[in-house]
Amino acid sequence: MSFVLIALKPVRLLAAALALAALGIATPATAEILTLQVDGGTSIQPVSVAIMSMNGGGRDISGIVSNDLSRSGLFQPIDPKAFVEQVGPDAAPNFSSWQTLNAQVVVAGKVIPAGDGSIRVQFRVWDIAQGRQIAGEQFATNAANWRRLAHMVANSIFKSVTGEPGAFDTRIAFIDESGPKDQRRKRLTVMDQDGANVHYLSRGNDLVLTPRFSPTSQELTYMSFGDADPRVFLLNIETGQREVVGNFPGMTFAPRFSPDGRKIVMSLEQNGAAAINVMNLQTHQVGALTEGSAIDTAPSYSPDGSRIVFESDRGGTQQIYIMNADGSNQQRVTSGEGGARYSTPVWSPRSDLIAFTRQKDGKFGIGVMHPDGSGERMLTDGFHNEGPTWAPNGLYVMWFRDLGQGPQLWQASIFGTPEQRVPTPGFASDPAWSASMSPN
Repeated sequence: MSFVLIALKPVRLLAAALALAALGIATPATAEILTLQVDGGTSIQPVSVAIMSMNGGGRDISGIVSNDLSRSGLFQPIDPKAFVEQVGPDAAPNFSSWQTLNAQVVVAGKVIPAGDGSIRVQFRVWDIAQGRQIAGEQFATNAANWRRLAHMVANSIFKSVTGEPGAFDTRIAFIDESGPKDQRRKRLTVMDQDGANVHYLSRGNDLVLTPRFSPTSQELTYMSFGDADPRVFLLNIETGQREVVGNFPGMTFAPRFSPDGRKIVMSLEQNGAAAINVMNLQTHQVGALTEGSAIDTAPSYSPDGSRIVFESDRGGTQQIYIMNADGSNQQRVTSGEGGARYSTPVWSPRSDLIAFTRQKDGKFGIGVMHPDGSGERMLTDGFHNEGPTWAPNGLYVMWFRDLGQGPQLWQASIFGTPEQRVPTPGFASDPAWSASMSPN
């Protein structure tokens, strides 16, 4: 599956710049359309964006781009019926006309099918206030992958406006749940981040839990509870090849890859206690990182692989701890003030935050904090929220929520945009967000 990326040179803008100058509108060389406060500052006003039609052969590229940007909470697509003009991919928009519509960004492009079965999308992104092109690229691939082209276009727009990489060309692994509440059929499933291209990777004969992507997003590690003891599996998503990582006595919990993909860290139960263990995937050698009578589980590596965050009840209640990757220097980072209990910690790809589940006052909430435990901030709170996972850009967190009927997937940003439900075929739990599949 190959993609071609080519940058498009800006078209001539002298006339447009002169027109803006006549209106007294400055055209600085650089300016930031939207600055993100990742520490949850004041509410963000979405950027108004006009997306010209980029369709061809029944492929609604512009519709997918519009949906991606709208669901990010940072963009407000303009109704095409209100467009002041139709902008082509090789000409500048009429900047003053778009300003009367309060448009901040205009996206124009075209879809070009090729005789060899490939497809190319060419587009430009225009900053209306500055009167300049801020992005111009073209992507090409096999026509069957046209939805990915749309997600790559959305990534480019997102980065050109915010300065941050997008997370639209990604996949979500999760557990699809169907059937009566007391007889749920649970299947390992993967889909695009917008709910498209759903693929079931297991039949639901065995209980499966906690899927986690490898750093390349081509493999999943997960738990399977069949007739034998619980086992940790590795599954190649593309080929369907599956192998047992280990068949350990007792219970095994929450396997997760190291950042380099060479190890899996997990929790192994024995004699009523659970310890964090790490396995080398080449040698299958296993080593314990924690010990004692406590339940230590839910380990997650820092992005550089130097540290591991995990949960433990060694202090009497579930709290979050951090240690070096070799098990040394174990430190508690949550206080448990007000009876709060913390679980399922996951390190952000940006290194700056840790997402977690908090139980307090009868509520289950999803929050984030700095690795030293400071700056705790809740993204959502309610009846039952659990199992956070990070987008690869570290700007969004996804989790599952069960209000009593069945679990569903939700996501929210770390800068205060409204939470969004993630479309799934049915009930869904245990989400895992892949790395981005395209360059940013």
